[in-house]
Amino acid sequence: MDVVTGGLSYIGKYFTKRLVTNGKPVRILTGHPNRPNPFGNQVSILPFNFDNEQELIRNLQGAETLYNTYWVRFDHGTVSFNKAVENTKRLIRAAEAAGVRKLVHLSVSNPSEDSPYPYFRGKAILEKLIAQSKLPYAIIRPTLVYGGEEEILVSNITWLLRRFPIFAVPAPGSNRVQPIFVDDLAEMAIDAARNVNNKIIDAAGPEIFTFEEMIRLIKNKIKSRSILFHASPSLSLFLLKIVGIMTSDVVLTPDELGALMDNLLVSKNPPVGKTQLSDWLDRNGDKLGRRYANEMNRHFR
Repeated sequence: MDVVTGGLSYIGKYFTKRLVTNGKPVRILTGHPNRPNPFGNQVSILPFNFDNEQELIRNLQGAETLYNTYWVRFDHGTVSFNKAVENTKRLIRAAEAAGVRKLVHLSVSNPSEDSPYPYFRGKAILEKLIAQSKLPYAIIRPTLVYGGEEEILVSNITWLLRRFPIFAVPAPGSNRVQPIFVDDLAEMAIDAARNVNNKIIDAAGPEIFTFEEMIRLIKNKIKSRSILFHASPSLSLFLLKIVGIMTSDVVLTPDELGALMDNLLVSKNPPVGKTQLSDWLDRNGDKLGRRYANEMNRHFR
């Protein structure tokens, strides 16, 4: 048996789907245990139980590999980055106590304990804790993940380009991104679980774009008539907050924009992803961005 935390969420679903396809029984730990099970009898669904250490240990017992995709995108209500760090610490301790044979942990590109961004700082803190634990591990650091209807960034960029006559590109627009296809990421995770050595893997795709180049690529592939213009980062955020009011969602956080401006969404290592965004858009552009992917609906409503 393998365990996937967040196995009903965007990336976790792709991990679970690959494991099920390979014939593995899977147990999902989730914050939404009452949601429909899309995987059938091969997958069981249980709540996280972060506040019940013994129950969490029991839910991890018998697991060959723990795939940890649990994290948060922004603070909201009782959900926070600090709480996510503490919950993950409990998960790691429980995995040690349960005798889990391997931890495959989803991190982020270019994490740093000195980062001004809680997302990247929290991931760095957890990487250090995992390296100090008793668990054999693989840490995977994705850049910008795309693919599938539930994906947030590329899908919603396409949605904006389909519906609005203008699109603000945060100036100067030359900040780089290196998108990784979600199924390539899932394949890396499954392969990493088979490797006996502890590893840290940068999960980055084969193409590097400036952010403006990526927007123009998407615009051309879907034949959007939206006019691109450069705006200051603060104006870009303001405009997206207006879209957020229209959609009752958080479209982009200041930290996400800051990470883009600081070029944190690229890898310093050779790419390991195989799927090119340009080719994927050729195959999927017609159906991409037809509906808005609402993060608030997915996690909080």
